[in-house]
Amino acid sequence: MFPRRICLRLLAAESRTLMDKCRPSRKQRYRLFGHRDYAIASIAMGMIALGPNNVGAITLSHSDALKIGKRVWQNECNGTMSGLTAWNKGEDFASLGVGHFIWYPKGRRGPFDESFPKLVSFISNRGAKLPTMLLGVGRGQPCPWNSRIEFLRAEHTPEMNQLRRFLVDTIDLQAEFLVARLEAALPKMLAEAAPADRTNMQQQFELLSKTPQGCYALVDYVNFKGEGVLRTERYHGEGWGLLQVLEAMHGNSDADAVDTFARAATAVLTRRVRNSPPDRHESRWLTGWLRRVNSYSGG
Repeated sequence: MFPRRICLRLLAAESRTLMDKCRPSRKQRYRLFGHRDYAIASIAMGMIALGPNNVGAITLSHSDALKIGKRVWQNECNGTMSGLTAWNKGEDFASLGVGHFIWYPKGRRGPFDESFPKLVSFISNRGAKLPTMLLGVGRGQPCPWNSRIEFLRAEHTPEMNQLRRFLVDTIDLQAEFLVARLEAALPKMLAEAAPADRTNMQQQFELLSKTPQGCYALVDYVNFKGEGVLRTERYHGEGWGLLQVLEAMHGNSDADAVDTFARAATAVLTRRVRNSPPDRHESRWLTGWLRRVNSYSGG
């Protein structure tokens, strides 16, 4: 077995640097990978909840999976504890966890996929104890805060502190969820793509998944901008998810696959901003988005 499980904790005193955590985030013991030291194992957890197929299984070492979880946390939350519970300006939903998973309030449904309830179900299925406030999330319980104002007012309440502590203690499971979500995405993207594009799309996915950096790019982007399969996540009929980025790629080598991915993502995101409704002012986000995708190739 690996010398230790994927485990994280945060240092106290607001420095919040990622460190190994000494206590597990679930009651029962488990191992994420099998074999010893540098063995590679397929991550295929949560497929029942996330999707029925197992096309495009991702293989990652213990250390590489851990690095991806840390990097996504850094990208979405600046690696901070406070960043694990957010409600961004101009949005009508809470963004929670390392991946800023979406949770809508009662009666609110937007164009974006609501991923936080899926995360909670995944974590519960892995044996973690849920806080009281999350016990009904898997059965459709909405976000208890109805607006950003309510959310910010509750920043230091016992419920928010309980939620934040839970998210800190399950960062390892959130990393598992991100990889399982990516695995489940490929069959859905292939089904949505035009038949003539499917072979190239799967080839590009497989080229990227051969390297740890490519896996990071895939995991981060599908969390960052979605799968691209929802018709509601399009402007003028053109999407901006992983599906659209893979469609724009035509490489043949895993050596330059990440660079090709970053260029394609830049073009797709630039097109999104150009197509977006003027009142959303999405151009204000483009510089940050492009900086993020350029980091995939070290740019």
